[in-house]
Amino acid sequence: MKFGFDIDDTLINLREHAFHIYNKKLNQNVELEQFHALDKVQIHELFGMTAEQGSEMWKSSLEEIYYTTCPPYPDAVEALQRLDREGHEIYYITARREEHGERTMKWMIDQKFPVRKDRFYYGMQDEDKVSIIEKLNLDYYFDDKPAVLMTLGHLPIQLYAKSQSYNRHLELPCITSWSQLFDEIMHKKRIEPADRDATE
Repeated sequence: MKFGFDIDDTLINLREHAFHIYNKKLNQNVELEQFHALDKVQIHELFGMTAEQGSEMWKSSLEEIYYTTCPPYPDAVEALQRLDREGHEIYYITARREEHGERTMKWMIDQKFPVRKDRFYYGMQDEDKVSIIEKLNLDYYFDDKPAVLMTLGHLPIQLYAKSQSYNRHLELPCITSWSQLFDEIMHKKRIEPADRDATE
């Protein structure tokens, strides 16, 4: 089977990582509960910033946000490692810009995610993911952003939202914890490990 994954806020807890960085850099103490109550992806309003100020803050903090200690979600690495061991194809489709592609791939490998260079896609806008996903003929795709997931409904693919405060309105199955991947999907859909010897 072919599994596609967004990275930020799907496999790794990027926004919350950025939230803590903002608190520190701006010498503020915004409560985490406020972050978890946000109904939008952007976090700048929590810190009293305009959209323009938030954009500048994000850009100036990008190195620290992307490449320091952002944690993978619990069990995400282990779940994808198991998919890989069982012979399923794993694709990463991220909207991170072109200049961050190679470093992001290396960072993911350093975190022990199973990565193949020919299955790692980056440098597109969110709305452009649909053409890549369609071309890959994926069986399953996981993302956090409503704007992305809502463009994929016409494809013959099983979509899952990584549960976030801003996507609870979606009428899609949700992954709240990566520990449930095999119980909820593999068992439910009766997916067997891929047959590595099928072409021999």
